[in-house]
Amino acid sequence: MSLSMHRVSVPVFVRGLKVLSELLKKAEAYAEQHGSVPDALISARLADDMLPLSAQVQRASDTSKLSVERLSGVPAPKFEDNETSFAQLQQRIADTIAYLDSVAESDFAGSEGRAIKLNFGSFQPEFKGDDYLLTFALPNFFFHIATAHDILRNQGVPVGKRDYLGPYA
Repeated sequence: MSLSMHRVSVPVFVRGLKVLSELLKKAEAYAEQHGSVPDALISARLADDMLPLSAQVQRASDTSKLSVERLSGVPAPKFEDNETSFAQLQQRIADTIAYLDSVAESDFAGSEGRAIKLNFGSFQPEFKGDDYLLTFALPNFFFHIATAHDILRNQGVPVGKRDYLGPYA
């Protein structure tokens, strides 16, 4: 049995977003236990030239929903990138998962050969659908999940590899 584009995208994105949600729950609990201001964690960065935690969540959301939109043709919801609280970040994750879950496997028919052209200013790569998913979308998605994990760990939140990998069921 071959793997479908749907199976290699939607469940993978949903699982990663659920892991991200659990990381944020641990971060919020850590802030409460230590009397920290949640804003300090939400705005934390690994380096000055990197995006903060909130933006890592936003980019993971955008990467997953826009990848599915590009592959399936089903329009993704637009979000304003204005989340400033753990509750708002959790809502964004939930809304993203709801969209991903709403896209049918049949919407991915032929997506492996679909032409995908990105436009990021001077960076305008072109892909076939399967190459886009496997060599650009998924690595980009996991970069933002890993960076969110690393920001939290750097800020003292007790998360480790098992938290990043999440449950296997």
